[in-house]
Amino acid sequence: MSNENTLETKKPSDGAATPATPKPSAGQPSQDRGRAGGARSSGPGGRGPGRGGSGPGRGGRPRRPRTNVPAESDYEEKNLEIARVTRVTKGGKRMRFRALSVIGNRKGRVGFGLAKGTDVAGATTKAMAQARKALLTVPIVDETIPHVVRAKFGAAIVLLKPAPKGTGIKAGGAVRTVLELAGVPNIVSKIMGSNNKTNNVKATFEALRQLRAPKATSSSKPEEKKVEEKAA
Repeated sequence: MSNENTLETKKPSDGAATPATPKPSAGQPSQDRGRAGGARSSGPGGRGPGRGGSGPGRGGRPRRPRTNVPAESDYEEKNLEIARVTRVTKGGKRMRFRALSVIGNRKGRVGFGLAKGTDVAGATTKAMAQARKALLTVPIVDETIPHVVRAKFGAAIVLLKPAPKGTGIKAGGAVRTVLELAGVPNIVSKIMGSNNKTNNVKATFEALRQLRAPKATSSSKPEEKKVEEKAA
């Protein structure tokens, strides 16, 4: 036998000899290595139920893409307001940017978003993403809105009235931008109360949510039959 497989003795101070652990040979793996290899081979490909395993780790099902988010090319985007806001904290002042954005396809679909970011580009991107997730359908009848509607948000009050063909959009401020992107050809509006753009936009969207398309009128044939039955 080789010297590597022989037991080495170690003499303590009292003179008694105690056996030492044998050293493994080059071709004989140690027990620790075997245990470690067995633990690693529990998962597929020698890994445990972590990243690539079947357990509830990182290797789950991929996320499905959102189907209700419209394509960027179909909608027009406008920034109504970009303001710099500051929050005072214990460590000092924290400056950020706030963006108010509106998107629409000029065919009855419009939405708005209000978000903050460390820079203007980040705040605008967040606001556009919020606007795409909260789109509103505006009912348009005979190139105008179906009926008069009035809404209030905070101190801002917005009044929307239908208008005949050829009138155009009689509105100002943020309300005009919302109606243009919504695609309403003829409408008359009035802003009462506050001139705050954020409140005016929210009041305008609240008014647009109150719009209801007219129900389809029933045909005159059943009425004619009732008249004939009464005459008989």
